[in-house]
Amino acid sequence: MSDSVDIYHNPRCSKSRATLELLESRGIEVSVIEYLKEPPDDIELRQLLDLLGISARELLRTSEAPYKELNLADPSKTEDEIIEAILKFPILMERPIVTTNSKARLGRPPEAVLEIL
Repeated sequence: MSDSVDIYHNPRCSKSRATLELLESRGIEVSVIEYLKEPPDDIELRQLLDLLGISARELLRTSEAPYKELNLADPSKTEDEIIEAILKFPILMERPIVTTNSKARLGRPPEAVLEIL
């Protein structure tokens, strides 16, 4: 495999742990990015969204406190406002995200990431 494989990982998340375990059990070398400790910057987040082919709104975890506190359910919130919220509160980002050099998938379910490998 010529592409590097990265996982945006939250070790407290069962889906994230299961996705990482799935990749490792298949002998795939994975670079782990604990995005709560090392959050993406604006450019990286926009690249992730582009690779995933989704909007920032679709990446939101609606059960997190900042989602409610910032009223992110408001349909008038712009893409830039949502991206700004994710940058400020990375817990809002759905996980795990697995990327190669040219593709990305959410690990929900974990097996979904195998599509890009």
